[in-house]
Parts: sequence; C-alpha cells; structure tokens
Amino acid sequence: MLILIVVFPLLGFLSGSLFGRFLGLGVCFITTLCLFSSLIFSIVLFYDVLVSGVTYKVALNSWILVDSLNIKWSFCFDSLTAVMLFVVTFISTLVHLYSTEYMEHDPHLPRFMSYLSLFTFFMLILVTANNFLQMFVGWEGVGLSSYLLINFWFTRIQANKAAIKAMLVNRIGDFALLLAIFTIFFVFNSLDYDVIFPLVPLALNYSLWVGGFEFVIIDLISVLLFVGAMGKSAQLGLHTWLPDAMEGPTPVSALIHAATMVTAGVFLIARCSFLFEFSPFTLNIIIFIGSTTAFFAATTGLFQNDMKKVIAYSTCSQLGYMIFACGLSSYDVGIFHLSNHAFFKALLFFRRWLCYTRSF
Repeated sequence: MLILIVVFPLLGFLSGSLFGRFLGLGVCFITTLCLFSSLIFSIVLFYDVLVSGVTYKVALNSWILVDSLNIKWSFCFDSLTAVMLFVVTFISTLVHLYSTEYMEHDPHLPRFMSYLSLFTFFMLILVTANNFLQMFVGWEGVGLSSYLLINFWFTRIQANKAAIKAMLVNRIGDFALLLAIFTIFFVFNSLDYDVIFPLVPLALNYSLWVGGFEFVIIDLISVLLFVGAMGKSAQLGLHTWLPDAMEGPTPVSALIHAATMVTAGVFLIARCSFLFEFSPFTLNIIIFIGSTTAFFAATTGLFQNDMKKVIAYSTCSQLGYMIFACGLSSYDVGIFHLSNHAFFKALLFFRRWLCYTRSF
C-alpha cells in the first residue's frame, strides 16, 4: 500500500504520455482517479502514523553500489512524510479535478494532465526518500516538471522566458545542495538519513579546509543545505523566479505555489533538523533570511497591479514565515503553516479560475 502512494501518479503520467492521443478526455479521468487513489492511501497512512506513532521503512533493490557507496531505493514514512503526503496528494487531486474544466478546450490537454501527474510523482519521491541522493532525484524532477508546466504554452515568449528563468535560478540552489551532498558523503561515508543523523554530534569538532579557509564541517553542510532550500522556496536573493512562474496556466500556479515545489525547501530544513540544531550559526542565518523575505515580499506585493503577482509575492512572504519558524527551531510550527498555507493558497487560485470560467 505504501509504495502505491508513489506509484499511482507515475501510472497517471504514463497513461497520459503514452496513450493520450487515443484516450482524449479519458486521460483526465485516469489521472484524477490515480491521484484520488493515492490520496486515499495517504489518508490511511496519515491516520496510522499519527495515531500509533510508528515509522515505516521500505527498502527496495540496490540502485548504486560503488565501493563504500551503497544507495538503495528506500522510502521513509514517518509523521513528517505523512503530513506532506496528505497535503500534496489532496491539493494535487483538486488541481487535476479542476483542470479538466479549465483546460477542456486546450488541444494538448492529455499532455498537460500527464505533466501534472509527473510533477506530483517527483514531489512524492522527494518527501518519501530515505537518503539524500534519492531526495535529490525528486528535487531535480520537480524542477524539470515545473519547467515543462510553466512553458506549457511554449508559443508565448514570456512563458519561455519565465520557464528558463525558473530553471536557471533554481540551478544555483541545486548546485549548493549537490555540494552539501558531496560533503555529507565525504564526512559520514553514507547518504542514508538513518546513518547520518545519529553521527552528527560526533562531527562537531571537525573542520574542513577549502581554498585556504577553515570551515566547521556542520556549519558548512548546514549553510549549503539552506542555500539549496532558498532556491526552491524562493527566499530573498533567489526569489525572482516565483512571480514570473505565473506565466503558466492557472492550475500550474496553484500546484507550484500551494503544496509542491515552493514547500520543498521548508521540508528539507525540517527533515535535516538534526543537522541544523547543531549549527547555531546557520539557524541565525535562517532567521535573518526568513524574516527579511517575509517583510520584503509583503511590501512588494502591496505595489502590484496584477492579481497573480500579488498572490506570488504573498506566497513568497508566507514562505519567509515558514523559514523563520524553522530558524527558531519551531519546525512543527513551520510545517503546520506549510499545511495551512497550502490549502488557503490553493483556494485562492481555485476561486480565481472559477470566476474566469463563469465569465465565459
């Protein structure tokens, strides 16, 4: 049952991409049904994990086996994952459902629905991963899917520019995250969460010389992880891609802004809280960046005339609050606001396109 939560969106993507021209509008039914099935299993898991307090670990076959590097396709279903799965599958199911009407006159509807399912699949890979490399696969997959969705109307020049901008800006954060993963393997000789997090206290007194400068190893890893989170969660300095991402169809904006791509950075900080708690230096940086982003984005949103830009800067501001809460070591508050924001921001977009459809 647990693996089916991740597999169902993949089946929806394959049905739309391989058989879309034969199924036509039937792709909407299949992809929505797949996401709804994933939602049902996520609700069962959510109840089971939060009530009983158990954590499920599912390990599949080996993926990479080179010398001491042994990476398996393994999944972790704990309380954090259960909350994220419920939020992502619930919002994605609604987006799939509403998209059937909003995009019904688009000749490329099967391709659009398959992209939505692919986006959800990679997000589920990200939140269920039990090691950093598998998480990075979902991380990059979400970036790729966002490029495809923002650039869905590829004949529009502004959509092309927005998609390229989102891809390039996120590459900065992704490069920092990749450096963090390399450093983690260099220090701990593993990429599994279960191996790394218990060993963090033993590495507090270790330093790493880079370019003639000495860095405390935990601070270096934490800062690199946070820079990676800044790219996805559109924090100040790497926030410019988020307002332009509105060039895609409105359902894309709802999916990106509500429950998936922009929340990946907050999830990464919460998942790696075992690392951040041993780095007060990084926590201070998180507090500063989060609070500055919340104030800057909210102030900028006041002067926007386009409603979609107002919502975009509102999302950026709310992400700043989530990051700020994590910097205060209140990770539960950050995740709570993540869930809360996902639902009310999705409702804003749903309301907007309902008004749009009724105008016709």
